[in-house]
Amino acid sequence: MGGTPQQPKLPIAGVRNLIAVGSGKGGVGKTTVSVNLAIALQKLGHKVGLLDADVYGPNVPLMMGVRDQPRAIGERIQPLEKYGIQLMSMGFLNPGDKPLIWRGPMLNSVIQQFLRGVDWHDLDYLVIDLPPGTGDVQLTLIQTAPITGAVVVTTPSEVSLEDARKAVTMFQQVRVDVLGMVENMSYMLVPGTNQRLDVFGMGGGKRTAEAMKVPFLGELPLDPAVRIGGDTGNPVALKDPAGFTEIAERIVSQLAQTGGSKGPTITVED
Repeated sequence: MGGTPQQPKLPIAGVRNLIAVGSGKGGVGKTTVSVNLAIALQKLGHKVGLLDADVYGPNVPLMMGVRDQPRAIGERIQPLEKYGIQLMSMGFLNPGDKPLIWRGPMLNSVIQQFLRGVDWHDLDYLVIDLPPGTGDVQLTLIQTAPITGAVVVTTPSEVSLEDARKAVTMFQQVRVDVLGMVENMSYMLVPGTNQRLDVFGMGGGKRTAEAMKVPFLGELPLDPAVRIGGDTGNPVALKDPAGFTEIAERIVSQLAQTGGSKGPTITVED
């Protein structure tokens, strides 16, 4: 991959910074982190969009409590909006339990349509919830879109950390800045006490981030409120942004250090 010249990455109309949220494997809470990170950024005063690029398992509509279908004006798709966040997901176009049975080229085409065919409006940050793993859809997206930086989500377990290292390496090989690693489901507090229970191990995310020389953005607890919020379309960051706010602030700081775009967005003529 290192010997292949990079293709030019055209800016995304209406977007200043693209933050890709990825993981080496499923089941680590990547979409939960994406949704609550978007809300935390919005609560910090930024204009935010959320693109659900996990086309096979789009969970953003459920977690954000949105079941409408987007409309088009001319050839431009209008994003839906909830909690002040602009949204796009395959789940809006293919609702219900019907599986999506598409091959690679079709998936790549719809991802490009979601990036460049959607009327994103003056966003400071577009958070992109990537599919889990390091496959073709992920590579196509990050090789063709001007990703400002990436966030890798893991749990403390060794199985998760092994795959998280692969995700970090993937981003580094395609020259995307890794803004940091988030350790989800780090611990839980025993109900009625302050006793910490390390269900999946302890400290693995921070050790891995340090070993790979990427920032460690923080720990998020295994909390029933997070699950309830996602299941009911009321993400936990709306009421209790602690943890997510700190991670959002660290990401904004990392982007400032790495030269994230602060200039005006590109508009599209009608």
